[in-house]
Amino acid sequence: MASKTFVPAFEAKVGNWTYYSCLMSYAQVAREINFAHELGGNRDLGTMIQRGVGNRTEDITEYLLTNENRFLGALIVAVWGGHPDYLPLTMDDDAANQAVLEGIDRNFGVLTFDGTHQFFALDGQHRLKAIKDAVKRNPDLGSEDITVIVVPHFNTPEGRQRTRRLFTNINRNAKTTSAGENIALDEDDSFAILTRRLLDEDAFLSQAHVVNVFTKVGKDDGELRLASRQVSSTSPAWSSIPVLYDIVKEIGFDLPCAAGRSAQRAADEILDQSYEILATRMQELLDACGNLRRRYTDAVTPKDVRAPKGRDGAGHPFMRPIVQVQVARAVRHFLEQGTLEWSELMKRLADLDWRMSAAPFSSCWIETPDGPKQGKMATAKENGQLLYELLLVHMAPRSKAQITRAVRSYSDLMKTKYPVPVDELLEALPAEDV
Repeated sequence: MASKTFVPAFEAKVGNWTYYSCLMSYAQVAREINFAHELGGNRDLGTMIQRGVGNRTEDITEYLLTNENRFLGALIVAVWGGHPDYLPLTMDDDAANQAVLEGIDRNFGVLTFDGTHQFFALDGQHRLKAIKDAVKRNPDLGSEDITVIVVPHFNTPEGRQRTRRLFTNINRNAKTTSAGENIALDEDDSFAILTRRLLDEDAFLSQAHVVNVFTKVGKDDGELRLASRQVSSTSPAWSSIPVLYDIVKEIGFDLPCAAGRSAQRAADEILDQSYEILATRMQELLDACGNLRRRYTDAVTPKDVRAPKGRDGAGHPFMRPIVQVQVARAVRHFLEQGTLEWSELMKRLADLDWRMSAAPFSSCWIETPDGPKQGKMATAKENGQLLYELLLVHMAPRSKAQITRAVRSYSDLMKTKYPVPVDELLEALPAEDV
C-alpha cells in the first residue's frame, strides 16, 4: 500500500478555476511530481498541453547547488485525471486565541498524495527537472521548500483545451526581465555589480547624463524604464547602461571576480580588487580613445563631440555605442591572445585617427552626396564586425592575409576603396612577417 503524504493547502478560486496553494519540500516535489510526457501528454500535437522540456536546466541546477541565496518561484502543478484529494479543515480555537485565529482557517485544508493521483508540472517543468537533479546530487536540499499551486487536469479533448489555455495565458502574460533590468538588479553577476559601481563611484561615469540609465521615471505611476543600447545623435550621453555592461565584460574578462564564475556572488574583497583594476582600465581606455573624457568635459554641449553641426564626419567615434563595443572586443582579443600588453594597447588606440569618417571607423559611416563632412551611421551587424576586423589590422595585424581580407571586406560592404593603402597597414606587421 502506497504511503500517504499530507500537505497543508488553501483552496482558492479565480475565474472558472479552483486551485490549491501549498508548501512542499524539494524532496516531496522530486518524488510526487512528474512531467506531462511521462503520463501520456505531450506525445504529439493532439496531446500537447505545454512546451517541451528543453536543455536549459543545467544553470538552474548549479544555481540550486551553489548559491546560498537560491530561491525559485512557485510551480504550477496539474492533477492528471481530475481534482486532487482535498480535505477542508477548521481550527479548534479557544477563547484566548479566537481573535488571532478568526478567519485564518478560511478555505484551509489538506492535500493528500498517496499514489492514486498523478501530478505533473504544468508551468515550471525546467525548475522541476533542476530540483530533481539537484536533490540527487545533494540530498540535503530535499528539506528546502517551494510553493506549489495545484490545478485539476482532465485528459479529454475539452480538458486538454482548458489546460493548454491556462498554460498559454500564464506564459503570454508573464514578462521576463529585460537585459537592462538584469544589469540594474542582479546581485550575483559580478559584471552587473561592477557596472553599477562605476555609475556610482567613477568620477566621469557618475556625472549626470554621461550614461543613459533610465529613459522614463514615472512620478505617480511608479514606471521605471531602463535605457536601451541606442543613444540618439542629439543626446548628451556618452553611452547607455547596457553598452557599458558589455564594455565591462570585455575589458574585465580576466578580473579576479571572473575566475571560475558561477551563480554564486563573488566575495566582497574579490569584487573590491576587481573594481580597482576595472576603474583604472576604464579611465585609461576613455583617455586612449581620442581623449574622450577631456573632449566631453570641455565641450559646450556633449552632442557637439558626437556630431559637430555641419561636420558630422568629424564627430568622435567613441561617442557611438557600436564603436565602443567593437573597440572593447578588440582590446579583449589582444589581451587574450597575449599579442599586446595593456599599456601598449592604449598607445596604439591613441594613435588612431579619432574621426568618424576616418579609417577604420568609416566602416560604420556612410557618406551622403554632400561629401565626407556629412553622412549617417551604419549600425548593422556586419558593419560592427567589419570595424572589429579593421581595428585588429590597424593595431596589431598578424599576417598579410589578414590585412588583405579585411580591406577586401571593406570594399565589398562599403562599395568603395579602403582609404588606407595595404602597404601602409603592412608596416605594422612584425619584420619577420612582412
